Amino acid sequence: MTEPPAKRGNSRSRNDGAAAGRGESPVTRAAVLDAALEIIDGDGVDGLSMRRLADAVGRDPMVIYRHVPNKAAVLDGVAEIVFAQLSVDATDSDWQHQLRVVARDFRGLALTHPKVVPLLVTRPLATPLGMRPTSVVRPLEDMLALLTRAGFAGADALHIYRALFGFLYGHVLNELQEIVERPDETDEVLRLGLHRLPIAEFPLLRELAPVLAAYDGAAELERGLDILLSGLTATLPGPV
Repeated sequence: MTEPPAKRGNSRSRNDGAAAGRGESPVTRAAVLDAALEIIDGDGVDGLSMRRLADAVGRDPMVIYRHVPNKAAVLDGVAEIVFAQLSVDATDSDWQHQLRVVARDFRGLALTHPKVVPLLVTRPLATPLGMRPTSVVRPLEDMLALLTRAGFAGADALHIYRALFGFLYGHVLNELQEIVERPDETDEVLRLGLHRLPIAEFPLLRELAPVLAAYDGAAELERGLDILLSGLTATLPGPV
């Protein structure tokens, strides 16, 4: 007995069916962004292209464009999925402790994905606040909840958030740029390449070479938080 002819479906169904037949997992936006993050982690933003992303996912580029319309959307999405890993416990009764936890977690994300940090700092600013992904806005909402529950006025809570993240962005960018030119050199001036600077014009930098060479990102973060939180506590009206 002759089998009936197979029904013709649209090209997308045929492609999806062929992919399933080959044992390939379906393409999702999450899978595309995960692949993009892996590329950026390895080769930076300049190493990412839509063609390379399609190759990494194992699909035709047109399949990728169904999930992300262009490279800008990919970069926004990468920032989104990294920010989604940052959480704020709005129920913590010790607001200063919770801000320290958030700061340490953000630094941890930055060190895990150092080539993504410029995206974390700049991509959200390219979109109006209400149009940003919820994972990007969530830390702000939860921090406002944490601080207003502690007794701060809404405007003061927003000021604390801005001060904290302004400090964190600057800190992680600075820490990631602490490049040692000659790691095996024992002389700190040579290790940091400061011998290239005229000593008459940069005497203080040369003098601070041992301190610069001994840079400890974790310790610098804690010292900066001490200064920031002490200043906020001294200048803002305290929790009521």
